[in-house]
Amino acid sequence: MTATVPPRALATLPLGDDALVLSHRLGEWAGHAPVLEEEVALANIALDLLGQARAVYAELAEVLGSEDEIAFLREEREFRNCQLVEQPNGDFAHTIVRQLFFSSYQQPLHAHLAPSLPLAAKAVRETAYHRDHAEQWTLRLGDGTEESHARTQRAADALWRYTGELFQPIEGLDVPWEELEEEWSATVGDVFARAGLTVPTGPRRDAWSAGAGREGVHTEPFGRMLAEMQHLHRSHPGATW
Repeated sequence: MTATVPPRALATLPLGDDALVLSHRLGEWAGHAPVLEEEVALANIALDLLGQARAVYAELAEVLGSEDEIAFLREEREFRNCQLVEQPNGDFAHTIVRQLFFSSYQQPLHAHLAPSLPLAAKAVRETAYHRDHAEQWTLRLGDGTEESHARTQRAADALWRYTGELFQPIEGLDVPWEELEEEWSATVGDVFARAGLTVPTGPRRDAWSAGAGREGVHTEPFGRMLAEMQHLHRSHPGATW
């Protein structure tokens, strides 16, 4: 499907796919969050991300089809989301660290794009809230009990390998990627230091994770998630509410 899309339009597709996939992952917490307040908070973040995805897909509708077709009828290799956002929720600490890593990238990215990309300008405030929410919970978990600290550190160690891909340049987006990565590293390093966590030392760019998601190569959990996400639409093609 994506082969016929003009290069300039394709530039925003990864942004929409990141938001859609993470929205679905966060939505999986409905009915399972540790406290009611967090269930509402995660659902609100998921809805923000879904709105961001729709903004991207609406602009691509003329070349890719309707928003529903873009979300529910593409095959796995046609999605351009980074591998980080497709990782399973795991425990609550895992979800929070994934959110911290992603929102610490997404917020400054949208800030850089805001002057030239209206959909990014609309999302800046939302992503700032997402980052603050993840930061506050990382501090609470990292500087909490021995168990919460250990779980948060394990999550950071497990997800670290997927963070390098965030800063692989996306063709068509005028972004100072090295500067963005430096800002991300400073943000995450500061939060980890205040939370009493250790910044992982493992590789962030290896042969598998560096840019693979942007090229349509995804991890095994993504295929299962996509099948679940697309099941209803594919089972009842053309159905309307």
